[in-house]
Amino acid sequence: MADQMVSIVLPVYNQADHIGSVIEEYQEALVRVPVLCECILVVNGSRDNSLSVCSSLAEKYPNVRVVHSERGGWGLAVNLGLRAARGDLLCYTNSARTSAQDLLLLLLYAIANPGTVIKANRKIRESWQRRLGSLMYNIECRTLFDLACWDINGTPKIFPRSFDKLLALTRNDDLIDVEFNVVCQREGYPMLEVPIFSTRRHGGRSTTSYRSALRAYRGAYQLWREIGKTGR
Repeated sequence: MADQMVSIVLPVYNQADHIGSVIEEYQEALVRVPVLCECILVVNGSRDNSLSVCSSLAEKYPNVRVVHSERGGWGLAVNLGLRAARGDLLCYTNSARTSAQDLLLLLLYAIANPGTVIKANRKIRESWQRRLGSLMYNIECRTLFDLACWDINGTPKIFPRSFDKLLALTRNDDLIDVEFNVVCQREGYPMLEVPIFSTRRHGGRSTTSYRSALRAYRGAYQLWREIGKTGR
């Protein structure tokens, strides 16, 4: 087990003001993981000095690496990080939202359940509007793609490298999480959803708005049509 490694992909977008404290908290938590861990900071499309801060973190911590992309995009950052990952167990998560305790919990679940996709199922939202919006989106995705899971966008998401179809995701936008779940369903990858209750945000502002929510609903429908046409 000691020879194994977990790669944790952390997209970073305009998070210069708090990414340092996030990584410090993660480092303290990861010493309790019984395998080697690396953190891959994917700085994507940031307009602040996130790249400089992340580079300093990589100099401070031997297990931190930086990937830089001039282009932004949640899915793009996830894909770039997964390509750079060296681990046997692969994880990606929202670095602005994921607490060190939740990351540790899901990593321990993944180690205890080999050959299984582990993903978070967030049980609490900040407001009734976000709860309603999330419920509508999840019902749409479950209906369109016949999915059994809830909280489509919930992270951390963790999977073994042997589930190689998850290393060939094509979406470079927010729909990568839908595609992730669709691939798991199609390939028969077993999945365990772990409830988390934290609502803390490390910093920054959520990019979710009514406009982005409508774009997500429309995007899920368009993805369903594309998959229907291509059979993928």
